[in-house]
Amino acid sequence: MKNYDVFLFDADGTLFDFNMAETNALKIIFKNCNFKFSDDILAKYREINIRAWESYEKGEISKSELQVIRFERLFEYAGIKHDEKEFNDMYLYELGKGSFLIEGALEICKEIKAAGGIIYIVTNGILATQEARIKHSLIKDYISGYFVSEHIGYQKPHKSYFDYVFSHIVPAEKEKIIIIGDSLTADIAGGNNAGIDSCWFNASCKFNDTDITPVYEISSLLELRNFFVNRQL
Repeated sequence: MKNYDVFLFDADGTLFDFNMAETNALKIIFKNCNFKFSDDILAKYREINIRAWESYEKGEISKSELQVIRFERLFEYAGIKHDEKEFNDMYLYELGKGSFLIEGALEICKEIKAAGGIIYIVTNGILATQEARIKHSLIKDYISGYFVSEHIGYQKPHKSYFDYVFSHIVPAEKEKIIIIGDSLTADIAGGNNAGIDSCWFNASCKFNDTDITPVYEISSLLELRNFFVNRQL
């Protein structure tokens, strides 16, 4: 196994429990708007949101369009009448409060920093939301910086996104940098495009039916100890 000096962590679904934050935010907004919330509504929203983010990653739509489209399609499905942008703004505000962590995230961040590693967050999420979540999280003291696509002007998996990241982090050879994330199309493909090693965080043990190949695959963040951390202590 190789030793790494710089760890680029995805945020949602890797360090942060986005599903919990998302569910909590939607429940609050639906209640405040006097709309009926259900498991069916949640499942449909997630289906729509995933497709919208995939379109964004491919450059087919902008992030502002993504934020409106997902609720337009959900409201059409549910028969809801409401201003989509206003609803999205309320949703992002509540989402920013949701700094719930994935199991093992706090421990692994502590251990990486104690071992001399440097941690950065690389995310395609919404800038204001991600800043709020990081600021209020238990891992904030272990993070040396974060890079949000909305601020950079490029998103994962594009090489230009990573070129920007590399120019703003502690100088390190690419052989000493690794990206860890749950998305094959954004994180792992991004690592491949950038010429760095990648680790697919596959908590649900999904089958990889793509041609995107990670260097490593884990189902628990604590498995990173076996790959990297213990070798540095």
